[in-house]
Amino acid sequence: MKSNSVFLFVVFALSVLNVNTIFGQGRSTARNLPELQQEFVNLRFGMFIHYNIPTYMDEDWADPEASPTLFNPTKLDCGQWAKAAKDANMSYGCLTTKHHSGFCIWDTKTTEYNVTSSPFKRDVVKEYADAFRNEGLKVMLYYSILDTHHKLRPGYITPQHIQMIKDQLTELLTNYGEITALIIDGWDAPWSRISYDEVPFADIYRLIKSIQPNCLVMDLNSAKYPAEILYYTDIKSYEQNAGQHISKEVNSLPALSCLPINSSWFWKTDFPTTAVKDPKAMVNENIVPFNKVYCNFILNVAPNRDGLVDDNAVKALKEIGKLWKNEGPLPQLPPNDGPVISSNIAKFKPANSSWSNDMNIMDFANDDNFRSAWQSNKSVKQPWIEIDLGTEQPFNLITIAEGGQKSNIRKYRIEYMQNNEWKPLVNNGNEKKIKVDRFNQVWGSKVKIYVDEFVSPPAIAEIGVYNEMKH
Repeated sequence: MKSNSVFLFVVFALSVLNVNTIFGQGRSTARNLPELQQEFVNLRFGMFIHYNIPTYMDEDWADPEASPTLFNPTKLDCGQWAKAAKDANMSYGCLTTKHHSGFCIWDTKTTEYNVTSSPFKRDVVKEYADAFRNEGLKVMLYYSILDTHHKLRPGYITPQHIQMIKDQLTELLTNYGEITALIIDGWDAPWSRISYDEVPFADIYRLIKSIQPNCLVMDLNSAKYPAEILYYTDIKSYEQNAGQHISKEVNSLPALSCLPINSSWFWKTDFPTTAVKDPKAMVNENIVPFNKVYCNFILNVAPNRDGLVDDNAVKALKEIGKLWKNEGPLPQLPPNDGPVISSNIAKFKPANSSWSNDMNIMDFANDDNFRSAWQSNKSVKQPWIEIDLGTEQPFNLITIAEGGQKSNIRKYRIEYMQNNEWKPLVNNGNEKKIKVDRFNQVWGSKVKIYVDEFVSPPAIAEIGVYNEMKH
């Protein structure tokens, strides 16, 4: 009995240790975000791998009702992908675990619309992660919030959808070892129209960090948000095919720029016989200049329907490896204001202001559109604008995003109303185009901004008021 008790205790202890290892990765060793951002840009160059059910449809956006029987890579070899990445002197890979049509290429318990329902049945995410680690490469994952198969789209989102997202991300972050970064797509983009309120960004962000605190959260949202601060992302991203281009002169944020080596993201039938992008251009026009401005370049290489990278792409990657190598850490990233992750409680709330131009009235300062702006009339000597939050509520962060090409506001003050009394909150000045002020939490029903010094009539594109929880 005694030996059995000891045996059972050892088994129990090992089980607890294993659970803690899986579900609490790094909790006691969570590192600060600037350190993780620096390590990310130091990676310099990686492989994006768009491989999912669209591979079998000659389309980047698959039919959401496409049968899982289409997915059958008879020669899948993730080791070949990893070797091709290594030959190019890449540092990591990133695989599309689920694209916009909702097909999951891992053994998920959340839906039958996954690889185990296909003739292939093997867990592609596991094979990819194992293969890249075997080559000494970091592992990142791509995940789409938009999911047309499961009707996770504007106007149809339910609590069950949000739970499915959380369950799927939990699987991906607990079953496949250390994930350096999670690249999220289809969220608050002009084409997906799923807001950070409908699928709450702060909740998802905190979930990811609770499981893997050192996993960077990277949302591909650059089409909407300005380049000067990290709105809803740990790393600023730029999709070149969508016309998003990083400034090679002034960028100072940790960033990622992505581009496919072929004409599109997922494999097409003409890829084996069509020239890929020039390796010299990938090095001289992308990797080298991007690295100089703290930007990591990720080049998409799409496996074919057999599950292999085509010969022309393999050859190009070898050429890149001959032309370029990672020479070590980049210069130290400049300090940044940190990511904004909470919902903007000022969005669409009633606004009032001093005299403004007729075509640029106060409503444009909190309409969730950075391309419109409230602008003060040139006759006003001390412009002001206020947002009515409706009821007293807590907040601890305010952002002021100026409109136009450059900053005009030099000094400003912020007050808040509590119990029908205006109280001072911020008295600040800087030449940044986007002002970020964090402070101890206050409760207020209104926020008022006074512009005390300016170069030309100030314009404000968006005012953000947030109650950020620790993460």
